[in-house]
This record gives sequence, C-alpha cells and structure tokens, in this order.
Amino acid sequence: MNSELFEFAVQAGAAFLAVLVISKLARRAVIEVPEQHVALVTRFGKLAATIDRPGLHVWPSRLFPWVKVELVSVARDFRKMENIHVNDARGTTVLIDLWVEVRVVDPARALFAVDDWNRTLGNLVVHAATSELGTREFSQILRDRSELGAIVQRDVSSETERWGVRVESAFLKNISLMPEVSHQLFGAVAARLEHARGIIDELGRLEVARLEAETSQQVAKLVADAKAQYPLAIGQAYSQLNQQPAVRRAYDSLFDLAQLRPMRTVAFKGFAEGEMRGIEAAMLSQSPTTQAD
Repeated sequence: MNSELFEFAVQAGAAFLAVLVISKLARRAVIEVPEQHVALVTRFGKLAATIDRPGLHVWPSRLFPWVKVELVSVARDFRKMENIHVNDARGTTVLIDLWVEVRVVDPARALFAVDDWNRTLGNLVVHAATSELGTREFSQILRDRSELGAIVQRDVSSETERWGVRVESAFLKNISLMPEVSHQLFGAVAARLEHARGIIDELGRLEVARLEAETSQQVAKLVADAKAQYPLAIGQAYSQLNQQPAVRRAYDSLFDLAQLRPMRTVAFKGFAEGEMRGIEAAMLSQSPTTQAD
C-alpha cells in the first residue's frame, strides 16, 4: 500500500513538473506585443523579424536560447533634463530645465544604430543647449525661450533621425540663476532703476520749469495787452465826452471831488469872482506876532 502511494506521488509530481515545463515552454513560444509597441526578434544578435501588430503571436523558434525578443515602445514619450548649467554670452551661469518630447519611428535603428539612445539623447540635448544659449545674454534667453527651444529641437533632430528617433518638440521649462548671481543681478537692476528714476525726476523738474516759464511769458503778454487797452479805452471815452461839453464838465467836477479825502485834505479851489486874485494872495505876508512882555 505504501509503495502504491509512493508511486502515485511520484507520478503526480512528475506530471505537475511536466505541466510546469510545458506551460513555461508554451509561454516562451508566445510573443505578447502590447499597444504602441514593436517586438524585434533577433537570432544570434541579428534582426530576424519585426512584429508591429499588438496581441499574442506564436513563435516556436523562441524556444531556442539564441533567439531573443526586444520590445520597443513607439508611443510619444518625454525626457526632462534638469539643472543644466549654461554660461551665457557674459559668462553668467544659468540653470535651465529642458523638456523634450520624443517618439521612436524606426525601432530597428533605435535598437541597433546606437548603444543607448536615451543616454546619447540626453548628452546631445545638453550639448546643443549649451552651444546655442552660450551665444546669448540672460535677458535674451528669457525673452526668446520658445525660439531657443525650437532651435535646440532642430539641432538635435538632425542627429536623432539617424537613430530612428524623432524629437517632436523641445522647450525651456525653467530658467534660473545661481543664488549669488541672483543677488548681484538684482542689485544691478535696482541701481539701474534708481538711476532711471533720478533721470525721470530731473526731466520732470526741467519740464515743469519750462512750462512755468512759458506760462509766465504768456501771462505777461496778456497783461501787457490788457494794460495797453486801458489807455485806448480811456481815450475813446474822453473823445465821446468832449462831444458833450456839459457832460465833460460835470465829469471833471466829479473826478476832482473823488480825489478829495475828507478830514485829511485841504483843497484850494481859487477865489470867487470879485474876490482877491491868486497873485494878490501870494503877495500877502503874515504880520509878525508881538510877544507880550
């Protein structure tokens, strides 16, 4: 009885191992290709077949150890290169982050034309960014970041096309300066702003002085014109009064009386007719006053 159980156990174990081996071999003989992937089948290191249709594919020759399968993604992907140190045209160290969108268009060349296209792409992008941004000042880099991204893309694409990799876009995501450089730059900007403010204040004062001078000149001219009109108006009024003698005499009398100041002025209008004449009054002298003893 024990021998029968032992024999049954051995047979069951052998069957289980056979099932495991067959299952493993069956899985190895099947190639699964996910969406947006391409399977490259190599034999002795050389490309034997390319499978670009998603799904399960039975491939018995994969059971041989010299047959290998490489899955290559053909979906759009991105690479981010952070803290790239670039010296601008003035030698200022600029830190930039580059965002690059790539797609594999030829899986065979991407696998065989270059050892590691991901690492090589990173080096190529850094070199292109350093070469291009090194000819511009920091202000130009900030202003032309979109244009610079397009230039980097064009420079890199000419090389990556040989690898079967297409760079679809590239742009500068973050641009910053070293902390000590930032302090120096902010200090220089503050000094320039203060200088510009002083110039604007001085120009404002000069402009105000000019406007005040022009206004004073115009006012003086208008006042002079007004003063010149007054004698003309008086002359015209006297001309009209002279045409009416009685009114003129009345006006002169009123004018003379208007010149008097009561309680302050003693006015001599002359003698009435038949009284002493003026020349006779001038000849009179006051008799000396005799002091009493």
